[in-house]
Amino acid sequence: MYPNTNSIVSMSRPRSKALHRRMVMKNGLCNVVQSQSNRQRFGIFSYEKLVDSSWAFTLSTFLTVLFLSWTCFAIFYWLICFTHGDFEPNHLPEFQHEYNFKPCIYDMRDFSSAFLFSMEAQHTVGYGIKAPSSECAEALFVNTIHCIIGFVMQGFMAAIIFSKMTKPRVRSQTLMFSKKIAISLKNRKLCLMFRVGDIRLRHIVDSKVRAFVVKTIKTKEEEILPYAQRELNLCMDGCSDSIFFNWPIIMHHTIDENSPLYYLSPSDLCQQKFEIVVVIEGTDENTGQMTQAKSSYMPNEILWGYRFENMIIFNNYREEYEVDFSKFDVVAPVNTPLCSAVYNDQYNTMQNSKVCSTRLTLDFTPRHSLGEIPEKHVAIFKEVARDISIDIR
Repeated sequence: MYPNTNSIVSMSRPRSKALHRRMVMKNGLCNVVQSQSNRQRFGIFSYEKLVDSSWAFTLSTFLTVLFLSWTCFAIFYWLICFTHGDFEPNHLPEFQHEYNFKPCIYDMRDFSSAFLFSMEAQHTVGYGIKAPSSECAEALFVNTIHCIIGFVMQGFMAAIIFSKMTKPRVRSQTLMFSKKIAISLKNRKLCLMFRVGDIRLRHIVDSKVRAFVVKTIKTKEEEILPYAQRELNLCMDGCSDSIFFNWPIIMHHTIDENSPLYYLSPSDLCQQKFEIVVVIEGTDENTGQMTQAKSSYMPNEILWGYRFENMIIFNNYREEYEVDFSKFDVVAPVNTPLCSAVYNDQYNTMQNSKVCSTRLTLDFTPRHSLGEIPEKHVAIFKEVARDISIDIR
């Protein structure tokens, strides 16, 4: 018997103004911006900037750099040929054999020819008609520098494109988190539950799920620690380390005396400021790279008195299990006591005790939260206590 167990509380709608802004967004992006120097702010050609930017920005930067490179070296080649006299009417390609003239670069007529040779020199060494000669040492020197710069640029661009295609952020977008957190009884203990899943056919291996409570706390020395983190002990059907992540699973956190939510009651969900951050880490089976996905839950996203419904069924016709992702966020109401875990444990201890002449004591003094037990619930306890001779303060 629990106090008012026939009632179910859902805190999905906030009753007061939001008191805490998200530090981790629902899509996993961290809502924390670090100050940058002018060098970092305008360093658009840095490796991290190009990898983290969008494809449109990265490809536009590549095309701009390539065009500028082709144009700059084309100007150098044109100036060398112009100084050597390759553009004089008697020294054009069709008259070079007649006048026994050897140009710096073969088949050069104008700036467009220099631009075409610049592209060929940067991306291949198998020249066709256009090729440098041994007549001008400055043309050979510029061509050597151009080839080296071209190799470096192509390698840098290839590394960035490969990193963008295989970066963990792309893989993390296929990892799912339930929209809400549910709190209900499991083995007579209040448990916090949320569901995680992977929509890809090849799942991540060596998976680990972690959860943290982020809130402001006060030490015994009266020091205020804003945004302090405390980890929640998670388990999945007895598995507390690596999990078998081949189908959607429900992670549990038992709210016991070691939990930072031990004194949390349903009424506190409308008043307290905290955030629950959930992190999934694992190795991508295809690329072998580590991937990480994050999400967060606010107090108004905690459902008290609910549990997740089963979404795995067996198809007798195909003889295989099927996962119905349309039920990923579906919850069902269950009978749950409307009190914190500390009072639920005290009530269970009272029920398991053999009450004879010994008089048990339940302490309803508020602890770490506001409105721990409403007056109407205390009245129910008092009615029960009259029959079993228990002192209630």
